[in-house]
Amino acid sequence: MDVQAWTFVIVGLTFALYIGIAVWSRAGSTGEFYVAGKGVSPIANGMATAADWMSAASFISMAGIIAFQGMDGSVYLMGWTGGYVLLALLLAPYLRKFGKFTVPDFMGDRYGSQVARFVAVVCAIFVSFTYVAGQMRGVGVVFSRFLEVDITLGVVIGMGLVFFYAVLGGMKGITYTQVAQYCVLIFAYTVPAVFLGLMATGNPIPQFALGGTVADGTGLLQKLDATLVDLGFATYTGYQKSMIDLVCITGALMLGTAGLPHVIIRFYTVRRVRDARSSAGWALLFIAILYTTAPAIAVFARANLLDTVPGVAYAEAPTWVSTWEDSGLVAWMDKNGDGVVQHAPGAVFTGTPEYLAAEDGTPLRGEHGQRLLGNPPTESANELHVDRDIVVLANPEIADLPDWVIALVAAGGLAAALSTAAGLLMVISSAVSHDLVKRMLRPDISEKGELTLARVAAAVAVVFAGYLGVNPPDYVAAVVAFAFGLAASSFFPAILLGIFWNRMNAAGAVAGMVAGIAATTAYIVWFKFIDPASNTADHWFLGVSPEGFGTIGMLLNFAVAIPVALMTRPPSDEILAMIEDIRVPIGAGEAHELSG
Repeated sequence: MDVQAWTFVIVGLTFALYIGIAVWSRAGSTGEFYVAGKGVSPIANGMATAADWMSAASFISMAGIIAFQGMDGSVYLMGWTGGYVLLALLLAPYLRKFGKFTVPDFMGDRYGSQVARFVAVVCAIFVSFTYVAGQMRGVGVVFSRFLEVDITLGVVIGMGLVFFYAVLGGMKGITYTQVAQYCVLIFAYTVPAVFLGLMATGNPIPQFALGGTVADGTGLLQKLDATLVDLGFATYTGYQKSMIDLVCITGALMLGTAGLPHVIIRFYTVRRVRDARSSAGWALLFIAILYTTAPAIAVFARANLLDTVPGVAYAEAPTWVSTWEDSGLVAWMDKNGDGVVQHAPGAVFTGTPEYLAAEDGTPLRGEHGQRLLGNPPTESANELHVDRDIVVLANPEIADLPDWVIALVAAGGLAAALSTAAGLLMVISSAVSHDLVKRMLRPDISEKGELTLARVAAAVAVVFAGYLGVNPPDYVAAVVAFAFGLAASSFFPAILLGIFWNRMNAAGAVAGMVAGIAATTAYIVWFKFIDPASNTADHWFLGVSPEGFGTIGMLLNFAVAIPVALMTRPPSDEILAMIEDIRVPIGAGEAHELSG
């Protein structure tokens, strides 16, 4: 069988598994729809949390960023893993003991304010939609290449699947589907890495192969550095970004992790606070398997790319170049007319690939068989464009691995994207049905009515998420980084101060969240949409990129929230007693009953 046939078989089997689990575990009550009935075991919740956490950005895009940025890309590894530790140890147990459905629930009850609840609802929806755009983009990328369909159609197919098991099963169906998706994605990520490690250094353990030597006795990283320098690039093992930007991006990712509503909600699905701590530990173990493998895959990919394409005539280039070219994610512009692929620093063309086509839609091709581009070329000598979102997906093809391995990676990429998309849609659904309608607009709504509303909200969210997947603001990991920055600048200070500072009140929380998320949003929108031409270090505030500005927004949140809280009325005695209760480990083995 060829790659496409293998992909249909493996992806079809995994989709059938997800649908079967959704039917088996469909939700019959709001408790099952929102928090899986609090009946998930710590190990299963650890797997589900890992799948929820390791999105398309982790599976598809993170290794691509590291492959192209080298040490600068390490901020994603440090930020995301460090942030999960922060969440697991600092926030999750207390939020679980508090015992509410959602983060806006915590905000509303902790601060005794419907305004705080409403602001939290708006922030949760905004952050989740930003994040889900990256996931649906990842789904489209996988489908466009491996099933040879348009990216838009690929996104629609992904929407249909997520709609089915998220709307039918709620958090209960999503949880057990995510357990299966974790098994699929981690197997799909590590199997190619074992092959690549053996091919590169003879070591089947990717983490050790990264520091190994190639056939001529040269270190793998040293050889990659030398090749890049010969082509005019900076060394792979050196930093290129400013230190303040590296620190801010790492901080935004780390603190954003601790404020992400779709991860926090996972800790409400276990029976006890002790189980929340245990599931956090299991999740960290499951996450570490992928995150310690990613740097090795990035190095293998960059080395294989440089070994097989630059300096080769396009007509003799590997077949993966033309197949990915047809998907619009690889492009070659023969700037000097010699028919040879030149790879050097700089952009190939302006903007994204704009392929020329005849009136009937047939692609127009140049004399060497390449897709012709309508974009005006830039002044750089570079002729090869490789979308960083395809590095992990194309890696097995670049290394000429078996077809079934290539198809397995496609299934893993879909599992990663769909698992996180489902979790995010649950946040949006619960924010609308439970936090906005049940807790604010219609407290008398019946459980059946609330469940119906939750499913309708999830369905609407799926459609909007699909639109964002077709029209994403950037590559997958960058879009996800924006979501983390928004979460860091809005939720993290309000949650942290709400747990550990008795004097924090509703006025401070609301003022801080509004200031933080407004500033971060304005910064991202300006440089990504209004004036993208100025998106350079020379124009950034203190040299901080849009991906890292969430840290500045978070500091602004604290700077506004604390003075406002001190200048306004302190919390009531009832709220103070509630705060003290969630911090005291008496009876921590028993979770409080969910309220509301």
